[in-house]
Amino acid sequence: MSDEEPAAKRVPEPSGVDLARVALRAAREQARARGDAAQQKKQARRGGGLRSGARADGRDPMALGAAINRLLTERGWEAPAAVGGVMGRWPQIVGEDVAKRCVPEKYDEEERALIVRCDSTAWATNLRLLAPTLVARLNEDLGHGAVRLIKVLGPNGPARRYGPLRAPGSTGPGDTYG
Repeated sequence: MSDEEPAAKRVPEPSGVDLARVALRAAREQARARGDAAQQKKQARRGGGLRSGARADGRDPMALGAAINRLLTERGWEAPAAVGGVMGRWPQIVGEDVAKRCVPEKYDEEERALIVRCDSTAWATNLRLLAPTLVARLNEDLGHGAVRLIKVLGPNGPARRYGPLRAPGSTGPGDTYG
């Protein structure tokens, strides 16, 4: 700066008290930096690393329900989990009479089909007639398109027992018809 500049543009040099304040501020910052470094070394020796304080952050433990919801969302399991809940509430959804005779077996995620097994062909026919109503009720509960169709299966036939007069290579009583 030249001596010809106006006095208003000149910045006065710090004097006594101002110099002391600047020095004190610098000393505090250095002490704080040394203290932070010493604290981090102590925590590293303890094996704890930085710990969570009074406020919540990502290192805090989660509640079980929140952890499960996060896992379901990350893995894309919302629809199968919701349908699993429907299987647990099946009697409330279809009624006690139908629930005694028809039981949901599994959910096919690719086809979005709920597979239900009935204990008689009459109940299987009855459930096939109720299927559109049940699909609408399930989609109200689960969200649109979660269940597209209900596959109704009849009762399993009895296991075939082979008698003592079985022909070698025979597949049972049905092998003569085709």
